[in-house]
Amino acid sequence: MKTIVHKANTRGDANHGWLKSKHTFSFANYYNPERMGFGALRVINDDHVEGGKGFGTHPHRDMEITSIPTSGKLVHKDTIGTNGIIESGEIQVMSAGTGIAHSEMNGNADEPVKFFQIWVMPNKQGVEPRYQQLKIADMLKPNEFGQILSPHPDDAGVWIHQDAWFHMGNLDKGVSAGYELKGNQHGVYAFIIEGKVKIGDEVLETRDGMGIIDTKGFDVEALEDSRVLLMEVPM
Repeated sequence: MKTIVHKANTRGDANHGWLKSKHTFSFANYYNPERMGFGALRVINDDHVEGGKGFGTHPHRDMEITSIPTSGKLVHKDTIGTNGIIESGEIQVMSAGTGIAHSEMNGNADEPVKFFQIWVMPNKQGVEPRYQQLKIADMLKPNEFGQILSPHPDDAGVWIHQDAWFHMGNLDKGVSAGYELKGNQHGVYAFIIEGKVKIGDEVLETRDGMGIIDTKGFDVEALEDSRVLLMEVPM
């Protein structure tokens, strides 16, 4: 098993007043040639948007964009007719395909919304734009990794145009949960949403990330109550 660790305090930092964002990989004004993504995984942004503020309408093309709120309400509007609110415990995916424009606004005037925005490069270009939103909180069982995203429309969770699988685990202190990879030429990027875990010989804490390749599987040991997102993508 080979790994690369990205500690939380090494991420790119953007502070626009209304928006505070941490970038695991190069994004916007943050550029690091050694942080251009992990396989098909291109962006992990840890966003904090102040009350009443947000991202005005802007375009995307040929990218699979996933949002996972951790607190507050995120209001989404797009050019294919979607108009909805995403909250903690839910996941949203947008296939930009041939082109889509959307806005993301804080649904509350007086408290921030916090969410992860994750971009995965698609395995096919020029698809019809689409939107999907799903409540995942009820799908997750304690102390195991539950699937929240896959390449298959009829499988658990949301789906995208890529051979990728996302799993989330809420692990109690002292629990060890295993993960088996789906693809031979795949890697997994483990992102610690909160808590403290051990993978191999490495201890990871809140907002740390670790890319894992050259293995068929691994265990995640919770040293504290923890919430972990595993993102398996082609390398």
